Amino acid sequence: MMAQIQQKDKVNLGAKKFSMWIFIFTSFMLFAALSSGFIVYSGGRGHGLDVILPQAFMYSTAVIILSSITLFLASGAARQLQFAKQRLYLWLTFFLGIAFFAIQIYAWYVLAIKMGIYFINPNASRSFIYVFSGLHLVHVLAGLAVLLNVIIASYRNTPQVKNLFKMEMASIFWHFLDIIWIYLYVFLLLNQS
Repeated sequence: MMAQIQQKDKVNLGAKKFSMWIFIFTSFMLFAALSSGFIVYSGGRGHGLDVILPQAFMYSTAVIILSSITLFLASGAARQLQFAKQRLYLWLTFFLGIAFFAIQIYAWYVLAIKMGIYFINPNASRSFIYVFSGLHLVHVLAGLAVLLNVIIASYRNTPQVKNLFKMEMASIFWHFLDIIWIYLYVFLLLNQS
């Protein structure tokens, strides 16, 4: 009986992991399609961004990279059964995620208020800055929810197998967010002039 329950849990966990990879693949394809759309629009019409990106994007990039490091440390602590460290690094990751979100919003403020570049403007290439960062921020909100779920589970008497599984799922998703942002930031940097 116990073996059947463990087998059922294993199958459920495998299905959840597969679903996560499908979600990541579709998100990747979304950002790839948007990048292609930007290239077609700006290349075909000779419209680059023609703007220097706010430095806030660089700072947010450093913050999200740091958050991936703290999540990596949380995963290591979970594997070593150091639950206090796991929770500490998870909270750090969560607050760094919030800081990333806030810095991105500040970058929009700089773009709109200080630079006069709005979402709707004569050069639609500039709108892609808002589209790229906005869609990424939607994913970050989902990532923060995933992190919060793992944090809550770490305070409960969660079996170690499920604790490690939740850590793995959160890590896959959060590191994906990190990689996608680095890609978007470099892509925008290369097309800013």
